[in-house]
Amino acid sequence: MNIIRENVDEVNILLKIKIEKSDYGEPVAKSLKEYRKNAAIPGFRPGKVPEGIIRKRFGKSILAEEVNKILSESLSKFIVDEKLPILGEPLPNEENQKPIDFENDEDFEFAFDIGLAPEVNITLDKRSKFDYYTIKVDEEMIDKQVEAICSQHGTNEPAPEVVENAMARGDFAQLGEEGNEVEEGIRPEGVLLAIERIKDSEIKSAFTGKKVGDRVVFDPVKAFENRHEVGHMLNISHEDAEALNSNFSFIIKEINVFKPAEVNEDLFKKVYGEDSEVKTVKDFRGKVKEEIAGSLKQSSEYKFSIDTRDALINKTDMALPEAFLKRWLKAKNEKLTDEQVENEFGSFLNDLRWQIITDTIIKENDLKVSDEEALDYARRVAVSQFYQYGMYNATNEQVDSFAKMMLEKQEERERLYRKLYEDKVMAVVKEKVSLREKEVTNDEFTRMMK
Repeated sequence: MNIIRENVDEVNILLKIKIEKSDYGEPVAKSLKEYRKNAAIPGFRPGKVPEGIIRKRFGKSILAEEVNKILSESLSKFIVDEKLPILGEPLPNEENQKPIDFENDEDFEFAFDIGLAPEVNITLDKRSKFDYYTIKVDEEMIDKQVEAICSQHGTNEPAPEVVENAMARGDFAQLGEEGNEVEEGIRPEGVLLAIERIKDSEIKSAFTGKKVGDRVVFDPVKAFENRHEVGHMLNISHEDAEALNSNFSFIIKEINVFKPAEVNEDLFKKVYGEDSEVKTVKDFRGKVKEEIAGSLKQSSEYKFSIDTRDALINKTDMALPEAFLKRWLKAKNEKLTDEQVENEFGSFLNDLRWQIITDTIIKENDLKVSDEEALDYARRVAVSQFYQYGMYNATNEQVDSFAKMMLEKQEERERLYRKLYEDKVMAVVKEKVSLREKEVTNDEFTRMMK
């Protein structure tokens, strides 16, 4: 076997692999022997088929199979042995590829194009200045979060009469043109109405002040202006809801008003547990401020990461095998059109440049992510997800179980490790460059992120 490497330029290689009879002769003979042993051909006992017949019937396909196997192994071994930082996958070079004739030829030559990742020089020192934005936590933000927590832990309590934010439960009865109940009409019972959702002001006013046992007559379609919603409320079909054109009586059976939880020690225990150090309103607001700051820090870190990504991509000189990469993208997905490749290629190149930059920083700084770090991060992700569902006191066993489940899923595991590596890259950047910390309001930060 003969392998010739031709360096087209610093990021493109032409690789020629010549496979001779001495390379494939023995494996082909071995495969033919196996075929002869197992072949079932009419007129011959198993294992007694003449070798000539086996060779004539299967020889060409066996030769092609063994040559392709040797080609694949040789190509992979060359890439590993030469430590080539390849991009994508090797592609056949149509210009240099000679016709392959397994019927008549004994020697076969294959030509491949290979795209390489360039070596890049990334300068990170104190002369480099990067902005880092911190978001100020103001009293309004604390008030809104306290309000949200109180609402989350609020309760529905009985009320003497209907007010705008009340929930009224009652029984419907369809009325005829004379105002009498239709004997075989629509009569859903125990229906819950949110008064504030009523669109028509006159109908909403008709409910205001009513007590349990009172009767309100109204057109539900006019009240809610949405026949699909009315259909669900009255438990009728979509077709019946579309055709509905009548008033209903509604007998109020129950009135409830949602009341947010009060800011007191009971709420502190519900949110942070019985053993929490949060005992006073001042403690509570301080804890809320700390949590908001932690959440906003993630936003600051995210902006720093995208700003850093853009800055390093722009300042790092990097040649890429663009023509090769366009060919590879189309070979990888034959449904992609030339227009789609052109439209998406700029974004693809930037992602690739960033991947090369991060790989370089990881290698130069010997960055590693341990299994313990991955598990710890998975636990933090689990706690965050529990919080989203209002589970503020999840046990260690619940958190560990959820974290391990995430790490068992290959795609989720790769995502977690990728995030940890990027965090380590950002930590290196922060350590080596000069940070210009700037405090901004949440509104200013939001405008910056648009």
